[in-house]
Amino acid sequence: MATNLPLIALLGNPNSGKTAIFNLLTGMNQKVSNYPGITVEQRRGNAQLADNSTVEIMDMPGTYSLTPESLDEKIVAQQTLKWLNGTDRPAAIISVVDAGNLSRNLFLTSQVMELGIPVIIALNMMDRLKRRNQEIDSVKLQKMLGAHAVIPMSAQEKWGIDELQAELTDVITKENIEVCSHIQMKIPEEIEKIINPVSKFLHNKSDRDNYITNVQALRLITRKSAFDLFCECENLNGAEIKSLTLLRDKAIHEIDELGLNHRILEATLRFEMLDNTLKNLSLINQNEIKHQSRSERVDEILTHKWLGPLIFLTLLYGIFQSIFIWATIPMQYIDSGVGYLGNYCVQLFSPGILRDLLVEGIISGVGAILIFLPQILILIFFMTILEDTGYMARVAFMMDKLMNKIGLQGKSVLPLMSGYACAIPGIMATRTIDSWKERMITIMVLPLMSCSARLPVYALMIGAFIPNKPILGFLNLQGLTMVFMYFLGTVTAMIIAAIISRFIEEKGKSSFVMEMPPYRMPLAVSLFRQVYMRGKLFVKNAGKIIMAISIVLWLLASFPRPESNTTSFSIQNSYAGKIGHAIEPVIAPLGFDWKIGVGLITSFAAREVLVSTLATLYNVEDEGDDFIGITEALKNEVNPSTGLPRYTPLVALSIMVFYVYAAQCMATFAIVKNETNSWKWPLIMIAYMMGLAYIASLMVYQGGQMLGFV
Repeated sequence: MATNLPLIALLGNPNSGKTAIFNLLTGMNQKVSNYPGITVEQRRGNAQLADNSTVEIMDMPGTYSLTPESLDEKIVAQQTLKWLNGTDRPAAIISVVDAGNLSRNLFLTSQVMELGIPVIIALNMMDRLKRRNQEIDSVKLQKMLGAHAVIPMSAQEKWGIDELQAELTDVITKENIEVCSHIQMKIPEEIEKIINPVSKFLHNKSDRDNYITNVQALRLITRKSAFDLFCECENLNGAEIKSLTLLRDKAIHEIDELGLNHRILEATLRFEMLDNTLKNLSLINQNEIKHQSRSERVDEILTHKWLGPLIFLTLLYGIFQSIFIWATIPMQYIDSGVGYLGNYCVQLFSPGILRDLLVEGIISGVGAILIFLPQILILIFFMTILEDTGYMARVAFMMDKLMNKIGLQGKSVLPLMSGYACAIPGIMATRTIDSWKERMITIMVLPLMSCSARLPVYALMIGAFIPNKPILGFLNLQGLTMVFMYFLGTVTAMIIAAIISRFIEEKGKSSFVMEMPPYRMPLAVSLFRQVYMRGKLFVKNAGKIIMAISIVLWLLASFPRPESNTTSFSIQNSYAGKIGHAIEPVIAPLGFDWKIGVGLITSFAAREVLVSTLATLYNVEDEGDDFIGITEALKNEVNPSTGLPRYTPLVALSIMVFYVYAAQCMATFAIVKNETNSWKWPLIMIAYMMGLAYIASLMVYQGGQMLGFV
């Protein structure tokens, strides 16, 4: 998205309100969630300033430092190295700082100020300090740091944005702005002597001052990831990389001999510099530190060792139970509307191929999915609340110990929980995980989390075959069944992760650093906008797929037509019927008939297509003048060889278990290929998930029959 407009880069820690400021500046609707790592890709938008000039804002991924650990941090570090070399330099950098966590946030700011680019510090979340009767002297802070400006503001309450725009106007209208950082790390002489050979190597590659060269040398020594990125960006040849590696290894050995940890050396020196700089900036009274905040008091309960997980499970049960309770009435209205539309078209159009395609193919196929839209929206609504309140970060904290036991870390919880809505954004969110091994394991098990595409399948089978009766007086069998399906996929994902971790070799050490943000009341506008956008995206994306498949499936199920008018049409003699009967011997042990077999094939496009497939097949088979509802069609289906119902609670359970595990989403496999840069991992994913689905479904159906269940 290259333009001729002045470029302004937006940087900041995760959860500092960076994306909210981007929204205010550009007016674009971006997702703003209250947990670290939500911004994993570069976003751009145009902002109009007070003098009617326009600038381009580039929103960089959230990062804690310019020393890359995770993929999103690498994006920022790579970009800043280009700026340091004079490539695509922005006119200014807005460094977003959480005013309540000044020292931690200024760590990144101090690194950014060494790039030689004007830095405007957006001192965000000042509203929280004002409520605690605290204040930061922004003028004094600006002089202490040497930033171009320090702007106190609140993105949530939308004040300070005009002052920020005014400073942007000042930057782009002035020429030859003097950039001078007033803070520098004090590198001890013994350390400076050790890193000097590396500094000389870097100085020979670029014409930078000694301080910047020393800082960069220290960063290369501190982290192998920074070293690898430097070699990549500077296009070093093999001999240069070998020479620099020897110098780095020698420096690491000498630093460790001094009893220092080379991995935290830059962080130690930089925080020491910040502490010395900020010690005269009065902000927090010591008496206030002794008192717990409201968030800390709530965390004592919600993150309790035993009570916390119990509360989390209770919340999940309540969410899944509400999917049935709250969605019943709107689902009935949608079902009636789809039925009315189908019957209206039956009466409106003359019998023929066009009417059959419209009613049996398009309306029955697409309508079968729209019926379940209220349940999907309710799930999205509650998942968004959990994100925006800050509770999801607590879940990651609670789950960290368990995750460590299976080869993962707490950061894996956020992508996995995102998988309940859709696996694709969950897989993309794994970029925030530092360890390559843990990221790969998370990607490989994430599709086992029951996404919203599985929800129509669960809801159809549970609504049709699981009785709506109370259990223990306060639980409901339908809600428990839904919870069990989600629980089954989640637990299996944990087990598979533990197994996979034994076979994937670690490429580097991992760390788990996560900010525990204060609890916040979700903004109603943002909440409902997210629900609307996600619901719209589901209808738009699923609608395209289902429309296309419904048309193709209708053609397969309606042809070939009998040559003689005296011969009645049978769907079993259609192309779809022949395909279904061809695979029926393979799936019969699972309790599936040929129609389910056709659904299994079409579901590779998207899992929810099973519902539209069955709706299309039953409406084509009926050949009547009435629109057939899928739920009633399944209940009324009879096995001609036995005279008994074709579908039973046991068959429904077998189908649901199969869909808990089955690898049926081509878009997911494409994303896995893009994220891993190889077809190896998606192919492994398809193989193990399909094998797991078949075995689990076989055990459920055959085991149920042995125990006398139907």
